[in-house]
Amino acid sequence: MLALEVRGVTKAYDKKVAVDAISLSVEPGEIFGLLGPNGAGKSSLLRMVMDILRPDAGEIRVLGHPISPAIKERVGYLPEERGLYQRQRVGDVLQFLGEIKGLPRHVALRRAESVLDRVDLLEAKQKRMRQLSKGMQQKVQIAAVLLSEPDLMILDEPFEGLDPVNRVLITDLMKERAAKGCAIVLSSHRMDQVEAMCRKVFLIDHGKEVLSGELRAIRERFADSAVLLECDRDVASRPEVERCTPEGAAVRLLLKPDAGPEKFLSSLLAEGASVRRFERALPSLDDIFVRVVKP
Repeated sequence: MLALEVRGVTKAYDKKVAVDAISLSVEPGEIFGLLGPNGAGKSSLLRMVMDILRPDAGEIRVLGHPISPAIKERVGYLPEERGLYQRQRVGDVLQFLGEIKGLPRHVALRRAESVLDRVDLLEAKQKRMRQLSKGMQQKVQIAAVLLSEPDLMILDEPFEGLDPVNRVLITDLMKERAAKGCAIVLSSHRMDQVEAMCRKVFLIDHGKEVLSGELRAIRERFADSAVLLECDRDVASRPEVERCTPEGAAVRLLLKPDAGPEKFLSSLLAEGASVRRFERALPSLDDIFVRVVKP
């Protein structure tokens, strides 16, 4: 049984098609990366999965069934926008959200304390939401998702507002849930996090699928123009270079499609450059994103 199956889903607002015949599937225990630029249709798609919006066409099945109130209780949803009660105490908010998910009061209270402890916020239990920083509020929202121990987690920008230490903490919690069979759909602008966590990705742009599949295969498909270079020249402004990113003592270059690595190396050597390292490199997800997303 698939954790999530989307078949030919389309959604339009007036004359603008926000999601255009999208199909994807997510396995139990999988961390699945949903990517795309701002306005690409990611949030609209996730809201349809959660039955907040209804598709104009297509079908969505969650945990093997059409979405229903009973199925939604097995899904944890983190929206991009914060929806916490700012005047209420952190512990009370989590307990309330747990009860909404169908947990008995004593279970909701116990789990609220447990998840606050897991996100290093147990000492904030009696604080009011408005007293917390942006990053702390984000962790409370993630704690709310974990409360019901869901079988599917839909996370829209979960790393927003988190510092590096807390990004590692939340990443570890996601991997722990996935290891227990929970499927996770991760929508994020942080390509490094997606690259580190996801085996499969799905990129949407202007409502349409741009590319999808296993991340390793996608990187290999785009590898021809990516190289690692160490030399005594500043190459960032050269016309053959589409993107230049420092990587240790080297730079990672994404070359333009008409500039092959061999041709580029030959031109450097012909100019008398001292090249200490030159090797093919799998492009980062950032590099691929820049190449395939249209302005």
